[in-house]
Amino acid sequence: MRQVVLDTETTGFEHEDGHRIIEVGCIELNDRQSTGRTFHEYINPERDLPRESVEIHGLTNDFLDDKPRFAEIADDLIEFIRDSELIMHNASFDVGHLNAEFARLDDGIRTENIAEILDTLKLAQGMHPGQRNSLDALCKRYEVDNSNRTLHGALLDAELLAEVYLLMTGGQVSLGLDLMSPASGSASGNYQFDASKLQVRRASAEEIALHEQRLKQIQQASGETGCLWLEQTKAH
Repeated sequence: MRQVVLDTETTGFEHEDGHRIIEVGCIELNDRQSTGRTFHEYINPERDLPRESVEIHGLTNDFLDDKPRFAEIADDLIEFIRDSELIMHNASFDVGHLNAEFARLDDGIRTENIAEILDTLKLAQGMHPGQRNSLDALCKRYEVDNSNRTLHGALLDAELLAEVYLLMTGGQVSLGLDLMSPASGSASGNYQFDASKLQVRRASAEEIALHEQRLKQIQQASGETGCLWLEQTKAH
């Protein structure tokens, strides 16, 4: 399965107010492994950058002045994301800005028509209700090193999101690490499992409390049938 993890940086939050994309970064995954292919472009937004946005990403008018316009990189971007599952954090933001840029080209392209959309913010909110689910918060929760993220950057954030997504959905600990390695000298293609690379993650007090609350709700809804999980929890 081909997936593309995408992030953008922009001149501001609302594309309806004329804000533009100034950076786009993409990481390609195939069958949950990095292929090594990336797409990364800085983009001249054809407008001034507000001071508050410069403080977020560090990109300036002078730096972007000689960079290509979105129209000049659009075909390559479309080709890179086409027919993929497009993974974004707070996808409505990125899709909104991408579609606003595509609309300026007047070619009828819309992001959701050329790729499937997976929003990791909604995924995280379902997995961790009531908790902070920003990219930084998820990096901390899943122990992904984001110490280099002093400023926002599209390609760096796409790399971090790729690692977070893989951990959220299957436990892979890094883009370059495969816990199942071929047995040395094995002609049959069998695999050996290296348990030393596993990480033990214990539930926090808050997560345990939320779990117990959910079990009690199941108990109340079950009536006389009861909740076996809750009974097992009390037994231990």
